[in-house]
Amino acid sequence: MSFLKDAGYSVSVYFYNPNIYPDTEYQKRLDAERTLCRSLGVELIEEIYNPEEFYTAAKGLENEPEKGKRCTECFKLRLENTAAYAKENGFENFSTSIVISPHKNFKLLSALGKDIAQKYNLNYLDIDFKKKDGFLKTNKISKELGLYRQNYCGCKFSLR
Repeated sequence: MSFLKDAGYSVSVYFYNPNIYPDTEYQKRLDAERTLCRSLGVELIEEIYNPEEFYTAAKGLENEPEKGKRCTECFKLRLENTAAYAKENGFENFSTSIVISPHKNFKLLSALGKDIAQKYNLNYLDIDFKKKDGFLKTNKISKELGLYRQNYCGCKFSLR
């Protein structure tokens, strides 16, 4: 977020994570996002938590390995919902913080984001936030603010 603000963007965070399991984990992550947004002076838009949306998208893919087809469907679901919200609310650009993780496929997320952006006539900002020590910076900010840091992707199936 601070990178985007420093680049001149007006930033709003859209928190849409129906994949997070269990609901106590969801709440921890949402609370951390609230703290971060307050600290950076960024608007936080909280979408309704509805895990059934994720289970519908992941149906038949429950036994896929991590980084497999289930993850791709999860990314699509979340990016699609973000783009729809952006379009409905007058935003021109969108991106995702998912790419900050060294465990996520930047090229895949970028391709999905660009495809979805075209559908909504939006711009997808395919910025690799890991670059220029981005991952280290986010860890530092997390420690300074005492933010909760998860130890798994988030979905029920990634707990295995």
